Amino acid sequence: MSANDVRGAMERALGMGEVGIQVAAYLNGEQILDESVGTQTRGGAPVDRNSLFAVFSVTKAIVATALHVQAERGLIEYSKKVADYWPEFAQHGKESTTVADVLAHRAGIPQMPRGVTPEQMLDWDWMIAQIEEFEPVFTPGTTNAYHELVWGWLVGELIRRTDRAHRPVDKFIAEEICGPLGVEDLYLGVPTDKLARVVPVISQGPPVPSDNPYFNDSMPMSVFPGPAVHNLDIVRRGVVPGAGVIMNASSGSRYFALLAGGGQFGGVRLLSEERVRSFAQPRPDAGEVDKVMGWVAWVGVGGYWLGGECPPAYPILGSNPHVLAHPGIGGSISWADPDAHLSVSICHNWMQPDEVQGSIDPSVNPFMNIAEAVRNFAVTR
Repeated sequence: MSANDVRGAMERALGMGEVGIQVAAYLNGEQILDESVGTQTRGGAPVDRNSLFAVFSVTKAIVATALHVQAERGLIEYSKKVADYWPEFAQHGKESTTVADVLAHRAGIPQMPRGVTPEQMLDWDWMIAQIEEFEPVFTPGTTNAYHELVWGWLVGELIRRTDRAHRPVDKFIAEEICGPLGVEDLYLGVPTDKLARVVPVISQGPPVPSDNPYFNDSMPMSVFPGPAVHNLDIVRRGVVPGAGVIMNASSGSRYFALLAGGGQFGGVRLLSEERVRSFAQPRPDAGEVDKVMGWVAWVGVGGYWLGGECPPAYPILGSNPHVLAHPGIGGSISWADPDAHLSVSICHNWMQPDEVQGSIDPSVNPFMNIAEAVRNFAVTR
């Protein structure tokens, strides 16, 4: 296997409807892949290695890693209550919620504020004030209910509250993780001078409400991750901590190389190997249907999605249960395999339908072929 085989799988994906794709990978701390194919829009300018893509919920793994850095430093403990760090949170039945509940999407407040607009979503203080007033939909710590968007503000505020400098989550990630690891093109809020490099999000049409009211409350149509919202410059420049990272695949795979390296990369250790290994433990009641997703979401205690038997594991991650990953709505995904010391990011601009993302059939899901080609290429290195 060679990089040409990976590129061939990417080219085949274009024939299956994809528009622009980047794939990058690190193995044993060294970059082995950085490939780009396709165009920014159908028939438009080509994408290249410098193109920046919205990756939606891949953001959650990036933010989760930042909270784990704080835990490594002894500044936050998973077993403690959120209110120990954020006293104003302890209202309306949320008093018992733990940090571990938040990480595992068991905090019981998957909803976004009623009537939220993109502008309100980008106002950090407004969002935090709204969350403080939330009443749980489910008793905290009892139910798997994926916090589609609000998870980012919960974890981001815990990072800000426990950071000695009280930095916002975007600045913390940039200064404490991206800087030391040499990650140059991963943004939670794109600088104005980088906006021209951002590739538009493309979809078949506007989002359609779900039959599941928990899902609709968790991801309202007014702020639904997709072209209507995430192609707005105010959103690209803003901080949406559960779904707002914009990056290239090279930077994403370098960030995940920290996890693939057991907590260290490039001579910089930010997490212990023991801590990284602990993230592969499934969350409580992991095999039960998630109330928001409507299916079993194979999520670990650390906030990452896990590899393993499919179903319930995400289909393209392979069979290793130690894999730590996060998919994004529409199909973008990044993962780390600490056993193989391999990290991979796939970025693209075409929002795949759910039935494509969840399919294990490589004739339906184009990323199945790409992922297998990357793994095979890594084995031959």
